[in-house]
Amino acid sequence: MSRIVTLDEFILRRQKDFPLAKGELTGLLRDIGVAAKIVNREVNKAGLLNILGVADAENASGDVVQKLDLYANDKLIDCLKNSGECCGVASEENEEFIPFPVLESKSAKYVVVFDPLDGSSNIDVNVSVGTIFGIYRRISDPAEPCQLKDFLQKGTELVAAGYVLYGTSTLLVYSTGAGVNGFTLDPTIGEFCLSHRSIKIPDRGNYYSVNQGYYLKFDVEMRRFIDHCSDMNLRLRYIGSMVSDIHRILFQGGIFLYPNTRKYPQGKLRLLYECNPLSFIVEQAGGKAISCQLERILDLEMRELHQKATIAMGSPAMVDDMKAFVERYSPPKS
Repeated sequence: MSRIVTLDEFILRRQKDFPLAKGELTGLLRDIGVAAKIVNREVNKAGLLNILGVADAENASGDVVQKLDLYANDKLIDCLKNSGECCGVASEENEEFIPFPVLESKSAKYVVVFDPLDGSSNIDVNVSVGTIFGIYRRISDPAEPCQLKDFLQKGTELVAAGYVLYGTSTLLVYSTGAGVNGFTLDPTIGEFCLSHRSIKIPDRGNYYSVNQGYYLKFDVEMRRFIDHCSDMNLRLRYIGSMVSDIHRILFQGGIFLYPNTRKYPQGKLRLLYECNPLSFIVEQAGGKAISCQLERILDLEMRELHQKATIAMGSPAMVDDMKAFVERYSPPKS
């Protein structure tokens, strides 16, 4: 039996992967791991604590906020604020970014972006939810509070990204640009332990994931591709939690689609909090992530914190198939 490797031990061993870091990024990843344990504890006993249901509010993206959204958001902010390694955060739940006070003893070099509880509308019916995070190196003066430009960086500038899946078991999956590794929370010792080393996405899979209830609201080229998936006897799997859908595709292959609709012509998913971090993970595992306008997600220019995007991501051969359908059936540009 191989020796157990904890998340903290793994991160410390891999610190040599960060040539510009002196332990700050290592500390940040550990802080996120601590926050994930706290959120996991509350998710697993939410029904007993009266923190299920709607919080009678909407977030900056116009979505209804759940009570657990706010709880997870607060815990992530607290854990990142206390360490002094992070100079500010941006969250899907907050309209503006939150700068942290400059500490005399530290020069925080990173900002963190996150969706604290992706798929939170599922929590009332005990369906898997998750946390998504991304870490950027700040570009503003370290002696001053962080600025908006620190957050409006392309996905190509991510130094680390990952997600936590709160399901039948709790997993933390992350990458620092040198492959993707997964850690399962062992509740008996309260530690994330290395369980999935060097994750690689299959070139093809038997699944496609899309909210097919919106089929008639999609553009014709996307409807043609969905018909193709059905004709190929691919299995439709759509959970309504992006983390859960991407996690399955990461291991079993397939394609995840969130196209534009008439109501959301620019797409609905948040580029900064959802698309960029998960695209970083998928690409590091050997997959592809593009918009439904066929642009690489990580190359998209950031204009605002809550910018939205369309996305197609997953097994590289299947993303290429989708691209071919869009190119073939899109109306000619005038």
